[in-house]
Amino acid sequence: MLANYLTRSLLVVFLISLFGLAGCAQPIEPWVKPYERQNLADPIMRTNRHPIANMHVAHVYEARESARGSEVTGGGGCGCN
Repeated sequence: MLANYLTRSLLVVFLISLFGLAGCAQPIEPWVKPYERQNLADPIMRTNRHPIANMHVAHVYEARESARGSEVTGGGGCGCN
């Protein structure tokens, strides 16, 4: 009974280590190829393309935080900093 338990546990340990080592066999390739980077550098891929909308979002954020310049500086709305 004990030998059967040890055999099964050794088999489980062997299979887990085999699957773990098999994951290391794959070469790591970059997700973005060098020739595809020009597509990511395109201005249409920017998240802030519209300057007026960006100013509005900054204004709303400043009003919500009740401090001028709160998006770039630390501190609260008391004006201590």
